Amino acid sequence: MPRTAFELAASRPWLMTAEALDTLMAVADRQGDLQALEARLGRPLDNTRTVTVRDGVAVIPVSGPIFRYANLFSDISGATSTAVLATDIQSALDDPGVSSIVLDIDSPGGEATGINELSELIYSARGRKPLKAYVGGDGASAAYWIASAADEVIADDTAQLGSVGVVLSLRKQEDRPGTKTYEIVSSNAPNKRPDLETEAGRAQLQTRTDELASVFLDKVARNRDIPREQVNERFRQGGIATGAHAVEAGMADRLGSLESLIAELASSKPPGINPTRRNMMTKVRTTAELHAAIDAGTDPKTITLAEPENVDKDALKTEAQEAGAKAERERCQGIQALAMPGFEKEIAKAIEDGTSVEATGLALFKAAQDRGISLEAIKSDATSTTTTQPPNEDKAADDRKEAVGAITSRWKK
Repeated sequence: MPRTAFELAASRPWLMTAEALDTLMAVADRQGDLQALEARLGRPLDNTRTVTVRDGVAVIPVSGPIFRYANLFSDISGATSTAVLATDIQSALDDPGVSSIVLDIDSPGGEATGINELSELIYSARGRKPLKAYVGGDGASAAYWIASAADEVIADDTAQLGSVGVVLSLRKQEDRPGTKTYEIVSSNAPNKRPDLETEAGRAQLQTRTDELASVFLDKVARNRDIPREQVNERFRQGGIATGAHAVEAGMADRLGSLESLIAELASSKPPGINPTRRNMMTKVRTTAELHAAIDAGTDPKTITLAEPENVDKDALKTEAQEAGAKAERERCQGIQALAMPGFEKEIAKAIEDGTSVEATGLALFKAAQDRGISLEAIKSDATSTTTTQPPNEDKAADDRKEAVGAITSRWKK
């Protein structure tokens, strides 16, 4: 009776492709060995939706129809979003644990909008890290535009590359029987709604399509370093080339497989790239070091503050104690300087309670008011109790402030 996951998997009949079965058996055989499993299947790259990393090589799939934005339809249909691709590629470029990037392409193309922006991101990344495009199935039209922007294009023997051109497909909606639709276009924009039933209308749309195709050809010529006037002819005037024929035409650089490409990039990664230790904590001591770490692509969650070096904790403790004792002596001396005959209890209580000099001055003023001592007496540093009427209510606030100032000024002097 099978006891392990591998034995259990091996004892069952399967209806799946050889590649998928090989992956399943690898998972079953290496369960618990996370490093071995990661080396074979890859680990998800943080802050991305589709990227996996294998031995420092980030693999980014470009599959299915290509749309500009991700939505429910694209998710269900297995399509690719250029907006998601852009953020995933940028994350791989910024991640210090990634040494190189592979765009794993199998797409018939897609929406024109957003393709040029994405290809420019890829083209501008040349030189930062090796960035290769691998075409294992279809690499057509918009997908080829993306692939051409990489450092190098590697194709499978059976890969289909090319279809460099633009298609504009329109359908005229027929009115239902008994109904007719009218459309009024502003006088300044007669070309806003071309009439496809007229030669002039079709010509207008042909011009728009050719303009976009011209941009496509310009960028492919630049990306592949081929003279602009040769691109269309060499690339079969919008046709498709297979494997070795694509390499011969200049659409791709060489033949290969995805696994061999990943192994090649992993073996040539620069010294110091160690993806298995990328989550080690990074210690910083200053704000400048913090900014430098973030600019280098360090995950903020792995950054920690370093302990101060060569700190004498006993000396710090002694210094703090001495500073506290000095502050306490100054407080007691200040309170004693406020002493007046008859207020000995208030002075002693203030010292015992830890009251500040200013608060003690206020308490003495209140006590003086209760005993009928006037502001004038306080201001003249009264040495004996003088019985007078307390100040009237209109002057109470000003007198209070002035009296406290008079009392505490004795200490400040």
